[in-house]
Amino acid sequence: MNARTLLFTFIAGACIGLSAYADDKSSFQSMLLWYEKPALKWETEALPIGNGRLGCMIFGGMQKEHIQFNEDSLWTGDEQDTGAYQAFGDLHLEFSHPDGQNYRRELDIGRAVHSITYTSDSIRYQREYFASYPAQVMVFRFTADKPGSYSGTLQMTDMHKGKIAAEKNRITSSGSLEGYTYKESKTPYTIALKYEAQLKVLTDGGTLELVDDKLVFKNVDSLTLFLDAGTDYVNQRSKNWRGEHPHVSISERLEKASSVSYEKLLAAHIRDYKSLFNRMVLNLGTPAETIRQLPTDKRLTAYRGSETISAKGSMYDGHRLEDTGKGIQDPELEVLLFQYARYLMISSSRPGDLPANLQGVWNNSNSPPWRSDYHTDVNVQMNYWFVDAANLAECFEPYSEWLYSIREVRRDETKKEYNVRGWTMHAENGIFGGSTWKWVNPTAAWCAQNIWDHYAFTQDKKYLSSRAYPIMKELCEFWEDFLKSLPDNTLVAAKGYSPEHGPEGVDGVSHDQQLVWDLFSNYIQGADALETDAEYSARISSLRARLLGPKIGKWGQLQEWMDDRDDPKDQHRHLSHMIAIHPGRQISPLTTPQLAEAVKVSMNARGDESTGWSRAWKICIWARLLDGNRTYKILNGMIKTQITPNLFDTHPPFQIDGNFGYAAGLCEMLVQSHIDCASYQTSTNSISAGKTAKENYLIHLLPALPSSWASGSVKGLCARGGFEVDIEWEDGKLIEAAIHSKEGQICRLRSAIPLDVKTGLWKVETTSPEDSVYEFDTRAGKVYRLKAK
Repeated sequence: MNARTLLFTFIAGACIGLSAYADDKSSFQSMLLWYEKPALKWETEALPIGNGRLGCMIFGGMQKEHIQFNEDSLWTGDEQDTGAYQAFGDLHLEFSHPDGQNYRRELDIGRAVHSITYTSDSIRYQREYFASYPAQVMVFRFTADKPGSYSGTLQMTDMHKGKIAAEKNRITSSGSLEGYTYKESKTPYTIALKYEAQLKVLTDGGTLELVDDKLVFKNVDSLTLFLDAGTDYVNQRSKNWRGEHPHVSISERLEKASSVSYEKLLAAHIRDYKSLFNRMVLNLGTPAETIRQLPTDKRLTAYRGSETISAKGSMYDGHRLEDTGKGIQDPELEVLLFQYARYLMISSSRPGDLPANLQGVWNNSNSPPWRSDYHTDVNVQMNYWFVDAANLAECFEPYSEWLYSIREVRRDETKKEYNVRGWTMHAENGIFGGSTWKWVNPTAAWCAQNIWDHYAFTQDKKYLSSRAYPIMKELCEFWEDFLKSLPDNTLVAAKGYSPEHGPEGVDGVSHDQQLVWDLFSNYIQGADALETDAEYSARISSLRARLLGPKIGKWGQLQEWMDDRDDPKDQHRHLSHMIAIHPGRQISPLTTPQLAEAVKVSMNARGDESTGWSRAWKICIWARLLDGNRTYKILNGMIKTQITPNLFDTHPPFQIDGNFGYAAGLCEMLVQSHIDCASYQTSTNSISAGKTAKENYLIHLLPALPSSWASGSVKGLCARGGFEVDIEWEDGKLIEAAIHSKEGQICRLRSAIPLDVKTGLWKVETTSPEDSVYEFDTRAGKVYRLKAK
């Protein structure tokens, strides 16, 4: 192909027409979940707040307030058994004033503040709740516009029958998880964490006194509650997973927080939260103002139209607003659900904490569905698909730290089970390394895919060396020992299983083959990036070359098994043989078009309807297939059928992976960067000669834009290779973009329309215009602007 030279202009900052929500009053409504009535149901109506470690669900009753709270390390289990994530306790407040009028409760995800207002006996009552990461406490503030308006009682309960002690203005619950087991566990656990929660109450005016285990307040002007909780868990096997009792640290945090003014606490919380949340802005269009003014539950109903959700297996039975059955177009609600996923991730996965589990950090049961665990046959991986793309790289740390901490436990059990090196996992996993239910050997490799991807986005060599690379190498050792050679010298994964259906204990399952290929590919790139282990990397490269690859079956489908046994009527929720296209990179319409067509055949057979998380994965897959309208159809159907009034995703029941998977799919619709340029060059010969493809990815702008999002913009979406991307489009076509280079890598772009790329620094070579692929050098910290011709 003939290359052409383009002149392009370096700019110090992007001039793209995008504004932050914080500076756009018209967008304030788009960052609110709000309701006209208190919540009655925990799962579908209560609203979540959290700071990563602590979380609570708020009901917002006027006369009776219920706040159910959690702490991320309150787990049962041990090194043999997954155990289960536990509910911690509840706060119950009862007020002497009656229920009132003009009620409104809202969650402002732009500030991570929950508020409630209403009027009772001509007095306006207001509450503000937030979970502070800087202070590491949750704060609940009750005020009114008339002095002395609050009288009532406050009580804290303990979900494990621990000791409740009240003294002066403080209530403490403490105990041990000794004797508590998950419903399927038959023997006591060898680890029993100690726990404690403390509630400190400050009042202005009136009186506060103890009556039994309750705090009774009379005629106070305001109440401010500070809540903290913890266990003696520490993520170190060498210490038997146990550290100091949490009493001292909880007491110190509460004393420090309560000595600061409420206004300063709130300001520090908002500043910290916005430092993450405000990195990314998305605009997909604005609905009619009558729709924007609806409460969130009614807005969701309007989006659904007359379509009944109960008939599709969802737990949400909403009102009917109009009878067309089509629903009302509301791109702002689609954005709200995306930003809500970012809010939930910030609220349940911060540095120093445990990763988000099946329900994030929110759970009201000691025997929650699927243990509320780290499910590794798709779910925990789906939780973290979107984090780096959505500019929340720090939120990934808990996931990599947890995986790193359990390696020795997994090595020991894997050695005992298979007598091989390295390690792998069952499908259910807990915080101590215990792993139960079923061996699904490639799931550890699937976790490693997340681990590698974090490096691909951030280009953080320290993280690669200390965390990602050791994990990937150990998993490669497992598969080096576990792979089976067929008579023709082809390598297959032995004793496989395609989650969560089909035969077990068979060789060459596509799910297994694809994940091993992905692991080997990522390990090879990692060794190359670190310039280490060249001999072992070559060994893994030779093994990868012998792996059984994806196969096309008799009805044109991508085979789920080595044998051609797929049923065209099978509509199972799991899409385990689609890993090669998403979240993997072995199959793509741009590099392997025949295999991509086989993926379409299989996906058409599977259908568009399913559970919440499965629909989210289908959004991601169809986006990777570059079909924007089909992708949007599934996205639209997911919101109509799997999203509850509080915007939680339902499997059913509630699983947060659907919320996070939805966000991942939307990112894939706007920017894709998973294809490494070496693969693209091999398949298309479209990267100009003389350029190295080492550690470079092809950034594809607007790869799956649907007609429903004809005009819009995005700011702060991240791409692999260390780039941030801002894009503006109109009538389905890119208008301009800005590329922020963090690491100074060569930038390679693919766009559906020709771009004018300019710089005053140097001339660069780009590929032929018909392919619309461009490449140019970048400098770290600089921003580059591209405009449509």
